[in-house]
This record gives sequence, C-alpha cells and structure tokens, in this order.
Amino acid sequence: MRTFVAGHRGMVGQAVSRRLSELGHEVVTRTRAELDLLDQAAVARFFQTEHIDEVYLAAAKVGGIHANMTYPAQFIYENLTIATNVTHQAFLAGVKRLLFLGSSCIYPRMAEQPIREEYLLNGKLEPTNEPYAIAKIAGLKLCESYNRQYGATHGIDYRSVMPTNLYGPGDNYHLENSHVVPALIQRFHLAKISNAPSVLIWGSGRARREFLYVDDMAAGCLDVMNLSRAEYEQHTDPMRGHINLGTGEDVSIAELTELIRDVVGYTGSIRYDLAQPDGAPRKLLDVSRAATFGWHATVPLAEGLRRTYADYQKAIRPIEEPDQAPTAAHA
Repeated sequence: MRTFVAGHRGMVGQAVSRRLSELGHEVVTRTRAELDLLDQAAVARFFQTEHIDEVYLAAAKVGGIHANMTYPAQFIYENLTIATNVTHQAFLAGVKRLLFLGSSCIYPRMAEQPIREEYLLNGKLEPTNEPYAIAKIAGLKLCESYNRQYGATHGIDYRSVMPTNLYGPGDNYHLENSHVVPALIQRFHLAKISNAPSVLIWGSGRARREFLYVDDMAAGCLDVMNLSRAEYEQHTDPMRGHINLGTGEDVSIAELTELIRDVVGYTGSIRYDLAQPDGAPRKLLDVSRAATFGWHATVPLAEGLRRTYADYQKAIRPIEEPDQAPTAAHA
C-alpha cells in the first residue's frame, strides 16, 4: 500500500509515518521544496503520477496563541489551500481513502465540557485562533461533502479525526510561534542554563487543557482508518463525520507549568502575565466514540513530558553562553 503522508516533517506527520512504517506501509513523502502543497498544479501532477492508495493529511501551518494572533491571514489561507488542494486532487486521481487531521479548536469557545463531536458549529469560536479553526472546519467538511456526493458513485471513504492538544518528539520549540508545551520546555530550559530568577508565563494559568502524546494520536489515526466502513459509519453520521482523540483528562496551565518546570529541573519562580489572553477557559474532549472501538491513550502526561524534554535536548543545539538566554527566559 502506497501511503502519502502530507506534512511528514512536522511532529504529527513524523509520528504517523513511524506508525505506518511499523505496520509495513510504503510511506511516500515529499519535502516542501519537492512539493509545495499551496501549488494546485504541483499537487495535481503529484497525484496523477505517484499512484497513491491512501492519504494522511497532517500538513498544516500551526502555532500557539501568539502566532495565531500575529499571522491570521497566513493561518486561514495556507490551511484552507492545503486542505482543498490535497483533498480535491486526491479525489481526481482516484484515491479512495484519506484521513484529515483537525484540531480541537474547531469547537465553540464555551462548549459544554467534555466536548462531544456533535457540538461542532453550535457556538462562537475562540477569537484568538478563529482563522485556523475555520480552515480546519472546512477541511473536515470537505471530507464529509466528498463522501456524501461521491462515496456511493466513486467508492471514496474520506475520514477525519480531531485530536486534542498534541505534544511529543519532533515538536516546534520556537519561543513565540510554538504551542504551549514546547514553548514552556524551551523557556524553562533557557532559564535554567542562564540561572534566570524567574520565568514569565502568558495568561493567568487558570485555563484548562488536555494533552495527548503524539504517538498515541498516531495509533488512534490508524485505528480509525482500519475500521471497516460499516464500523466507521456506526460511530459517526454524514454531517458529523469526525472522531475525537484525547485522554479524557485535563490540567490547568499552572499545573502543566509546574510539571514542565520539574521535568526540566528549573528551580526559579514562576510569574503570570495577566495582561495576556488565556484563550478558551477549558477544552476537554469527549472520547467515548474512540473508546467504543478500543482506542485509548497510553502515555501519562508526566512520562510524555519527560520523553519530550529528552527529545528537545537531542534536537536543539546547546546554548553554551549564559548571557544569551535571559531575554528569552523572561519573554
């Protein structure tokens, strides 16, 4: 089976590729230099010549609150374009199976907790990442719409999963443009090596989030794809054709911060910048659909954070001069 993983260099794509390779798939990948997913003609040529059997659409422009607020046009344009180019050109080339990876930010900001799949489009989105969320909603609606129009006539089966906040090996550790876990790991590490007396954290620390280790997510993706069509349709419906992936447990950002400080070994104090936004007050996914076909997360948060910090230490060039770090540590 020739399986194209779009976005194989990102944390999610790396994890999906690892899992597919373990199970004997022929994993097809392209770097951005080799295939720009924003280029419709290039994507069309790729699918017409590579004879792909199935697609895992993990490519996306991603980032934390700061990045989403700074680059809203790029977030909506690039994510919409990637989703439409890959989905449509895969369909035109006769690809029967595709998995779109979304994000829990698709749900309303004040959704009832835990968040069930049917809560999609039942309220206003979180303003700080609305452009990204709209692009992800469009991606899953593409899958649903192609199934509804072409499933019976063309035999396609396009599915979607909505993972909660992901972390793990291969993440982006940029201080301003990364998600909360890698950003905190980087911040505390820099503070530790520079002996900074404190670290400043955005927001109040009261917001609650759920975190899923990326290899657990990858296993869930393949479990969803391996369901028979009858089983998948049993757990979904044509207008809500996605499945949540999460742990079913959440922590406050303050609790997460303490865990990461301990994993990194930083001994200074933590301060909170109350002038900065928290984002949605809580995001906890209902994962009962996934549980019905036997999938569940296996890596506890503390263990996952230890593995992630070990990966960070291998991936990031050590900073040897202490005076390089204080500004970043207090950013």
